[in-house]
Amino acid sequence: MPSAPPSSIPKPSSRSPLRLALGRAWFVLKRRWHWWFSATPYATVRNAVDLTYTHASHHTPLLRALPNVDMHLQHNKIASLKVAAACIDGVVLRPGEVFSFWRLVGKPTARRGFKTGMVLRNGKVAEGIGGGLCQMTNLIYWMTIHTDLTITERWRHGFDAFPDVSRTQPFASGATCAYNYIDLQITNRTQNTYQLRLQIDDTYLRGAWLADAVADCSFEVIERDHLMQAQWWGGYTRHNTLVRLRRRVDTDELLGEEFVAENHAVMMYAPLLAEQGAIQRH
Repeated sequence: MPSAPPSSIPKPSSRSPLRLALGRAWFVLKRRWHWWFSATPYATVRNAVDLTYTHASHHTPLLRALPNVDMHLQHNKIASLKVAAACIDGVVLRPGEVFSFWRLVGKPTARRGFKTGMVLRNGKVAEGIGGGLCQMTNLIYWMTIHTDLTITERWRHGFDAFPDVSRTQPFASGATCAYNYIDLQITNRTQNTYQLRLQIDDTYLRGAWLADAVADCSFEVIERDHLMQAQWWGGYTRHNTLVRLRRRVDTDELLGEEFVAENHAVMMYAPLLAEQGAIQRH
C-alpha cells in the first residue's frame, strides 16, 4: 500500500564528475553482467505482421515549446526516437518473457545515428547523446499500465522539469531511462502473446500494445493525493499516487481499484501557491 508523502525530503546534492562517471560505469557493467549470465527470458523476436487485437494505444507530440530549451535538441530527439523505434517496433512478448527497453535498443551512440538531445543532470537541463528517449519509455509505460502486462522495473522522474502546460496525463505517469541501468522492464504474466508497435510520423510518436486475444477488461488511470510542498531548504517537491480502475469491457462494470505507483519529485520551477506552504489539488 502507498505511504503518505514525506513531510521533508533531502535537498538534492551534487556529486563530482569523477564519482558520477565511476558510479555509472559500475551500474552499466552490473546490468550487462545480468544480461549475459542470468536466465531471464528476454523478448527478442520481432514480427512485422500485426497481432489481431489492440489492448492499448497512445500518441504524444514530437515537438513542444519548452522554456530555455533550444528547439534543435527536440529535432535531434526525433532522429534518436526513430533509431530506437527501429530496434523495438514489432517486438513480440510471449507468456513468461520480459521486455527490456535497453536490451532491445542498445547503447545510444553517434555512430548508430543517435543525436544530442536534452537530458537532466542533477536537476539541470543539459545535453547528451540519445537525450529525449524518455519520451518513448514514457509512452510505453503509460500504455502498459492500461493492459494486463506487469511493470517489473520502472524508474520515476526524480525532477519535475516543467509546469503543467498542456499536460493531458497525471503528473509522473511516465518512466525515465538512462543507459543501461535505468531501464523499463515489462513481464508478460498472462496467457496471451503481446506485440509492441511504435511509429513516428510528422507530428506524433505513436504506440500500441496488440495481442492475440481480445481484452476482457479496460483500465482508467487516475491520480490521488496530489500535493505540492515547500521544503526547508527552499525548494518545492511534488507528490502523488497513481491508481487504476479496472472495468469489464462488455458491461463497463467496475471490478476494482489497483495501486500503480507512488511518485515524489523535486520541482525545477516555482509553483504559484495560494499561500505559503503546501497546497492540495483536488
